[in-house]
Amino acid sequence: MNKGIVLAFSAYIFWGVHPVYWKLLQKVPAYEIVSNRIFFSFLFFVIILCFRKRWPELIAKIRDCRKKWTLILPAFLIGTNWLTYIWAVNANYIIETSLGYFICPLLSVFLGVYILKERLRNLQWLAVSIAGIGVLVMTIIYGQFPWISLYLAGSWALYGLIRKKSPLGPVEGLALETAVLSIGAIIYFFYLGFTDQSLFFSAWPVTTLLIGTGLISGAPLIVFIAASRLIKFSLIGIIQYIYPTMIFLIGWIIYDEPLNEAKLTGFAFIWIALVIYSVEGLIYLGRRNKSPAGGKQA
Repeated sequence: MNKGIVLAFSAYIFWGVHPVYWKLLQKVPAYEIVSNRIFFSFLFFVIILCFRKRWPELIAKIRDCRKKWTLILPAFLIGTNWLTYIWAVNANYIIETSLGYFICPLLSVFLGVYILKERLRNLQWLAVSIAGIGVLVMTIIYGQFPWISLYLAGSWALYGLIRKKSPLGPVEGLALETAVLSIGAIIYFFYLGFTDQSLFFSAWPVTTLLIGTGLISGAPLIVFIAASRLIKFSLIGIIQYIYPTMIFLIGWIIYDEPLNEAKLTGFAFIWIALVIYSVEGLIYLGRRNKSPAGGKQA
């Protein structure tokens, strides 16, 4: 099997089992988990940058960047995304989080049209419309707006959009973002210490798991970056659905979260939309590669 495919599968499977890891820390408040994840992720990326000797390049890119907000805003988006996700998992909303990551690719397409003025093909419009109907139907039947799913999808899609404009690579960007967020995390650590509320040293398994949050955040990203350099982006677009599928199955089968009529109906619309979107994309790429222009560009 192609090495890039193996690496891509490994990264998404690693991300897919994250809910199990967060459940092991269920007794720790989400704010403390996220603060530790931010701080130890920052240390992880610092080690990677030191190993690669990329600090001068990172500092130069930050200095030369004219739109500094493209460096800072992603930190807020990824921080709130992590907090919402971890809170939702430990509050027994794993299935809702999986819906968010199923919606995310379609929401990214919508943002591309709305913000970047990209043009969609007819079947792409159909897929986005069906997904929108799914969210509406779920809201009507469920009687509650799926804010967890939509915030996770929206914050991650917007994060990807802004990072597209950033001069920083994945590791460099996350190093800067976690550095910015670490300021708040360290202040929060001091608060927990002064109020004697910290659970970091409550038991060695908890301490080990909290320290490990940096590794489980950074390691799959490094693997994913390696995979993206070896296989086509269109193939990664298909493999990415392993991630929310695993989250969905973990929530439903392992943690026995209810899959009621509203959720199932909403998922049905989203899955139909994703099938249309994915098949249309593969057909389009196939036709483009067969065309004379496509052949020359390849």
